[in-house]
Amino acid sequence: MSQRFSIDKPIPLLIDGKEAESDVSFSVVSPLTGKEVWTCASASLQHASDAVAAAQRAFPAWAKTKPSQRRDIFLRAAELIEKRKVELGGYMHHEIGANEFYQDFILGLAIEGLKDTAGRIAGAVTGAVPESMHDGMRAMVLKRPYGVNLAIAPWNAPYHLGLRSITFPLATGNTVVLKGAEFTPHCYWAIADIFREAGLPDGCLNLVFSSPAGAAALTESLIAHPAMRKINFTGSSKVGSIIGEMAGKHLKPVLMELGGKANAIVLKDADLKKAAMHCATGAFINAGQICMSTERILVHSSIASGFQSVLAKTVDGIFGSPEMTPVIVTAQSAKRTRGMVTDAISKGAKTLDLFSTETKGHEDLETKMRPVVLTNVDKSMDLYGGESFGPSVSLYTFETEEEAIQLANDTAYGLAASIFTEDLGSGFRVAEALESGAVHINSMTVHDEFPLPHGGVKKSGFGRFNGYQGLDEFLYYKTVTWMES
Repeated sequence: MSQRFSIDKPIPLLIDGKEAESDVSFSVVSPLTGKEVWTCASASLQHASDAVAAAQRAFPAWAKTKPSQRRDIFLRAAELIEKRKVELGGYMHHEIGANEFYQDFILGLAIEGLKDTAGRIAGAVTGAVPESMHDGMRAMVLKRPYGVNLAIAPWNAPYHLGLRSITFPLATGNTVVLKGAEFTPHCYWAIADIFREAGLPDGCLNLVFSSPAGAAALTESLIAHPAMRKINFTGSSKVGSIIGEMAGKHLKPVLMELGGKANAIVLKDADLKKAAMHCATGAFINAGQICMSTERILVHSSIASGFQSVLAKTVDGIFGSPEMTPVIVTAQSAKRTRGMVTDAISKGAKTLDLFSTETKGHEDLETKMRPVVLTNVDKSMDLYGGESFGPSVSLYTFETEEEAIQLANDTAYGLAASIFTEDLGSGFRVAEALESGAVHINSMTVHDEFPLPHGGVKKSGFGRFNGYQGLDEFLYYKTVTWMES
């Protein structure tokens, strides 16, 4: 059964199926109030070592479990998330300011992801019996789990990205140490608690947290541990570079999904209402704090004026009320986002008039920021190439497809993109030319579903989550040959 802890104490670590406390804790502040909602235990280096040791002890037995056993645990976990939906959504609300729409969106992804992955396990671990080129020799190829995995996932979609970081390794017979995000520790505690209640054996999933001050040392100790075999990281490209350097130093394979600068390209034959709705939602859902958030909108010059008018009405209709004003996770993050907008305006960028009401009352907290659409953005501005990770989007115009493609590819990132057109031929032609891990025709850039491989190119990372490709990331191939007598 689920073992809820007292909120009067720090959120605990989970090591070998048991809750662990720490002498050090850190504060968790809600962006909705600017006040502490709870505290969380910060793991020591000994905690990290204990977590890896527990995962190592659990690995031999877990690796031998049948796919059907793992499947059933995943399906029970999906049922428990559905059952505890209100509780889990409440944690998201307090920790990142998620409204009911975003709570349901992320929890729905989590449930569907568990069910989808559960159904793929048996196929994913199946090997092959190829023909050897040598007379009298037979061969088989086995697919085997690596062992202990380190999962590091972000705060912005905890029940989706957090679950994803552990479900693929667990499904394929690995054990995991999960380093939860410091902004959303209650959400990550709930993930571990769900699997504990679903019947996952002790030690297969171990949960640690760290204060920002101790994060680098804790992470390096986990990566460097001799028993750690594989790492997956979802987060910023800046931190991903550091993780990659640590992993490379110790020759540990790593899967990374990093930042983005997603472009939405609106061709001249696009349905303007449809394009505006998807661009507005893609840019401002969860305050633009998604790696796939629309950061640039590229519009054919012949329809630019009409599109701007429809976009403004759409943004006002969706995000115009005080309760729908985007909430940024921390005051510091909000300051950074506003700073990028101010920098652009100081260098000549212009803002579109979006709202029918005054801003007063909409930004009563530092963490609340109304959406911003900027024009006249150029390379001298931080917003041109930098990931804003906030509720702002830059709007550009183009004359030809070639010009749009060149502008869209003029970024260090390549995670997601959208194209809006009534001509699929044009959509496919532009999609092929974009340097992006995913391209969505006539839907928003924020799109991640479990049957489809998900990941980026360039500084958006390497490797893939989701589908059979995502499961394959956590298996190595072992070739066995023998001579027939």
